[in-house]
Amino acid sequence: MAEFNQEEFNKFIEESGVYGFFKEAITLKSGRQSHFYANWRTVVGDVFLTEQLANYVIAFAKENNLEVETFYGVPDGATKLGIITQYTYAKQQENYAKGSAILAMGRKEPKPHGAPQDKYFIGMPKGKTLVLEDVTTTGGSLITALEGLKEAGVDVAGVISLTNRMEKRDDGQSVKEAVENIGVKFYNMSSSLDLLPLMYASLAPGEDVGKEIEKEFDEYGVEKIKLL
Repeated sequence: MAEFNQEEFNKFIEESGVYGFFKEAITLKSGRQSHFYANWRTVVGDVFLTEQLANYVIAFAKENNLEVETFYGVPDGATKLGIITQYTYAKQQENYAKGSAILAMGRKEPKPHGAPQDKYFIGMPKGKTLVLEDVTTTGGSLITALEGLKEAGVDVAGVISLTNRMEKRDDGQSVKEAVENIGVKFYNMSSSLDLLPLMYASLAPGEDVGKEIEKEFDEYGVEKIKLL
C-alpha cells in the first residue's frame, strides 16, 4: 500500500463492521453511556484483516511524514496491532536483518518494582516511537501509557488513533488537546463525526437511536452531529 486513502480506509471500516448501534445504551470503557460503538476487536482477531490494517497505519504515518523506528500499541486494546504493525513495517525496510528492529509490548498493569523498562514493558520500544490506540473517547488508557513511556525515557514521536469518537473529556478538553498538552502530537485515522452519518444511513438503526446519539454529542461532542 503506497499511499493512504481516506475514502478507502473508511470503506474498510464499514466492511469490517467496526461501527454498531444499540437501542439500549451500553457502558463504554470510559464509563460513559452510549448508543453506538466503534470496536476493532473483530479486525485484530483476524490475521488477514490485521495485516491490511497494519499497512493502512504504515501508509498513514508516511502520509503525515512521521519518523518511526518502533510502532507500539497501548495495552491491552492495541497490543496486537502494535506488534503486527511493527513486524510488517520492519520487514519492509531495506536494512531488515537480525537486530534491525524490536518487537515492543507493554504491560497493562505496571510491575510495582524494578527499572522502568521492566516495570512498563515486556519489550521496551527503541528510537522514535509511534503509539497506536484503537479507539479514543476520553483517552484515559492512552495518557497512562504515555506517562509510562515518558518515565522510561522513550522518544514518543506521536500518537495515532484508529477511531476518534470526537468527545470532550470531563475536564472539557478533547483527547487531541489533552495529549498535545503533554507534548505529544495526536493524529486520528478516522473520526466519528465523519463516519457516524455514513454508518447510520447504512445500518439504519432507527430514529430513536439517532436522536439519542445527537443528544450524546450535544453533551460530550467536540461539536454537534446531525443524523436525522
